[in-house]
Amino acid sequence: MAPHDFDSRVTSIAALGEPVRRQLYRYVAGQPGPVGREQAAAALGVPRHVAKFHLDKLEEEGLLEVEYARPPGRSGPGAGRPAKLYRRSGHDVEVSLPERRYDLAARVMAEAITMAGVQSVPIGAALREAAADAGRELGREARTKARERARAGGTLGAVEQVLAERGYEPRHTGQGLELANCPFHNLAQRYTNLVCGINFDLIDSLLDEAGVTGVHAQLQPSPGRCCVTISGR
Repeated sequence: MAPHDFDSRVTSIAALGEPVRRQLYRYVAGQPGPVGREQAAAALGVPRHVAKFHLDKLEEEGLLEVEYARPPGRSGPGAGRPAKLYRRSGHDVEVSLPERRYDLAARVMAEAITMAGVQSVPIGAALREAAADAGRELGREARTKARERARAGGTLGAVEQVLAERGYEPRHTGQGLELANCPFHNLAQRYTNLVCGINFDLIDSLLDEAGVTGVHAQLQPSPGRCCVTISGR
């Protein structure tokens, strides 16, 4: 997760620490349609200006979305201005420390299952190909970043940034990178060989697609970090 993204998510979740704001969020989220300020204020028994302040704060933090509409039954020139209505945002907001990215693992597995069914290939082979596909996509992202930051660490620096944004917590070792965190930790605890294979195929393909030279992915399991390291040949 990039630092600015991490800060944004923490701030959004911290906004729910205020009790009235938290109640308003739960109320809006539990309604079948958008909610106006008066309706929310009445439901919680707070003044309208209090509801307005907290609802707007939730919107500012990306937890609520808004739309404007006139109340039912009012139309025409004398209907007044459209009211501001709130509904729960469709954006996911979560913070995990250390960072976990089970969405990435789920995507790889879902693609593998689909591939195995459509192409009638063994699930193991499909899983390796799906992980490699994900790695190649990240490699293309790293190439783009490398072009944008030609004077700031080159291609390996761009790979480091991409891995950091996926929760791997890369650290320099002098000869390459050590990945201090496994973003699929809980899965790796129960399905070690499976998850280590996903990590290796993903990172190996990332390096290849990015065009990194002089280093390669290696399986080197060790407690407290990812099973894959990036080191010199």
